[in-house]
Amino acid sequence: MDRRAEELERLYRQSFGRFVNVLASVTGSYESGREATQEAFARALAARTSFRGDGSLEGWVWRIALRVAQEPRVPTSLGEMDDVPEVALLEPERDPVLTAALQKLPPRRRVFVFLRFFADLSYAEIAAACGVSEGTVAAALAQAKAVLADELAREGAVR
Repeated sequence: MDRRAEELERLYRQSFGRFVNVLASVTGSYESGREATQEAFARALAARTSFRGDGSLEGWVWRIALRVAQEPRVPTSLGEMDDVPEVALLEPERDPVLTAALQKLPPRRRVFVFLRFFADLSYAEIAAACGVSEGTVAAALAQAKAVLADELAREGAVR
């Protein structure tokens, strides 16, 4: 096994759950999230020689994974987030206040929030996954945090 394949295997083992959780928010179920995760890693393994190393390997795999998760609905590339995947909590009834607050965000900001806080990606990894600059990610997350804080405070969920 070559070095890149070993790195992908290690990433798969360490991050499988995070990928499934976020991709399930795109696909609509944990089962389809698992399938998308497995397909994304299979594609990454097959295309590993095309990874140039400009960003992190995880960011590159996230970019593939977001594309795969979108395929059943819209078979296009994320490009620079022209076609933003729709993400939502899988069990909105567990936290209706947070669900409503997240729905107030524009779709792209919502994707950034899920990648940052549900997948625990760095700004650089989100930028690589979404084809945008780190500054765009930082600005969008700052705006999203402000909206979420206002919405949650309005509902009495935070002080």
